[in-house]
Amino acid sequence: MTVRAGREFLAIPGPTTMPDEVLRAMHRPAIDIYSKEMLDLTESLLGDISKLFSTKGKSYIYIANGHGAWEAALSNVLSRGDKVLVLESGRFAIGWGNAAALMGAEVEVLKGDWRRAVRPHEVEERLRRDKEHTIKAVVVVQVDTASGVQNDIEAIGKAIKASGHPALYMVDTVASLGCMPFEMDKWGIDVAMSGSQKGLMTPPGLGFVAANARALEVHKKANMSTPYWSWSEREGTENYRKYAGTAPVHLLFALRKAIDMLHEEGLENAFRRHSLLGEAARRAVGAWSEGQVLGFNVAEASERSNTVTTVTMSNGHDPAVLQRYCKDKCGVVLGTGIGDLSGQAFRIAHMGHVNAPMLLGTLGVIEIGLNALKIPHGMGGLEAAVAYLGDEVAV
Repeated sequence: MTVRAGREFLAIPGPTTMPDEVLRAMHRPAIDIYSKEMLDLTESLLGDISKLFSTKGKSYIYIANGHGAWEAALSNVLSRGDKVLVLESGRFAIGWGNAAALMGAEVEVLKGDWRRAVRPHEVEERLRRDKEHTIKAVVVVQVDTASGVQNDIEAIGKAIKASGHPALYMVDTVASLGCMPFEMDKWGIDVAMSGSQKGLMTPPGLGFVAANARALEVHKKANMSTPYWSWSEREGTENYRKYAGTAPVHLLFALRKAIDMLHEEGLENAFRRHSLLGEAARRAVGAWSEGQVLGFNVAEASERSNTVTTVTMSNGHDPAVLQRYCKDKCGVVLGTGIGDLSGQAFRIAHMGHVNAPMLLGTLGVIEIGLNALKIPHGMGGLEAAVAYLGDEVAV
């Protein structure tokens, strides 16, 4: 016996559930990729992507997921043998560093912790010790979707500036763009990258990179660049060169609609929505944690992200059992623990196309599963989330 009906709801950190309006936007014939309509679509998207990154620099669209955008960012500003400093706070900065190593860079990891954010003073201290300026780039994620950590990108930027070091500052915003503030120019970021399938509510398959003037200047001497990823190759009067070939027309239709929806809501309102829903999820987990089986992976409350909450399970309880129950009996798909948290955690996504009914439904299903499986937990998780939203959302 189940209580599910209809399609499954994805409460995983990507690909997230997409709005019907975005899905419908793709349900139309392709257009001539050499037409003015295609040119106008491209220019409108590139302009809006730069605005999402909050930069006056150049933006690029790739037919790729976030891993492809990692390569695009690295290959355009590094030369083989360059040293990259990776700031650890979970799985994904490490993954970006692994890509750099495979591409021919020397990689150093500034050791962090899957349970805390990057410490800006540690970054400053390491860069000050690099008297020879052998470090050419510093890479970090704004939100790590494995650990659930949210890093203070502005503070890290200030630390890099205070060190007086010339390394490029590069930031992964895959799990944050469109969901929380990101100020590329104001925070001193040289290169930023993202993907389409999370906060931007679009199917996987588009990657984005933004570069400021300093990065574009470094690009001129970088020797890792290859034809597909190269910024230089994507310049020119022919619109098809913006995509290094045939444009991903239907994904662009979807992205155009998704960004239009963000404009209609207003970015500040979208940021506030994510903040409210993130805290509501944390109120529920806080209540459940009183049973001493469930808990927060991220120790400090201020370092927990507004887009994904990573929930640990201990005392011999397997999160996969709860995940299977929620999926099979109720149609809600929770994110699994990955990397160092494999078999130890599950993840609740609250990013992109998500609202109060979606989140409260997910929390309610988790609570049903905890009860059905007799997993010890504190009572009143769903009620805590409801009470918080009721107090915070004005009449």
